[in-house]
Amino acid sequence: MFGTVVVGVGIAGLARIRDLMNPMPSSPSEHLKLLGFVSRRSFGNINEAKQISLEDALRSKEIHAAFISTENRSHEETIRMFLEAGKHVLVEYPMALSAKAAHELWEMAEQKDKVLHVEHIELLTEEYKQLKKEVAGKDLVKGTLHFTGHVLDENKTGFPAFSGIARLTWLIDLFGDLTVTSATRVKQKDKNYSRMTVHFQTANE
Repeated sequence: MFGTVVVGVGIAGLARIRDLMNPMPSSPSEHLKLLGFVSRRSFGNINEAKQISLEDALRSKEIHAAFISTENRSHEETIRMFLEAGKHVLVEYPMALSAKAAHELWEMAEQKDKVLHVEHIELLTEEYKQLKKEVAGKDLVKGTLHFTGHVLDENKTGFPAFSGIARLTWLIDLFGDLTVTSATRVKQKDKNYSRMTVHFQTANE
């Protein structure tokens, strides 16, 4: 069995705990054993998973991998700590708030001979797989992707583009590398409203 720890117990972290405690039959998750979770808040236990300190998770020889589900701002530091401790890491997107930091983390994982995986669960859904089949072999002439969400705390999540990083990953996976041709942002503080509009071009324009 492969010992694991979940770091962060927001929506994503709680889903990780649930899935690790109840793995799908005959799935790779059956070989993972949840040995605890780490949180700044005090919970005690969640669904029979016990809370442990970050220090204990880093020191434990029984924990081989960490699932990081904290706010975007803390991903980079937490990844570094677990890689330095000799653990494999799975992190919810985005891995870091800058490309430079992300490249450094990839290099660190390679030097440590550890897996560093950025999770984007949407790319594994049946709906997305069907979408990919529908666009395969076709040329994109023009298209629009529009999505909405609640206003995020930029101190924790980073610049608004990171709020949409999952959808940008969709587009790159479907249509290849993209170049930003323009970007604008509208903010209405009195209405707690923000909108970002970005135009991209594919490699064949």
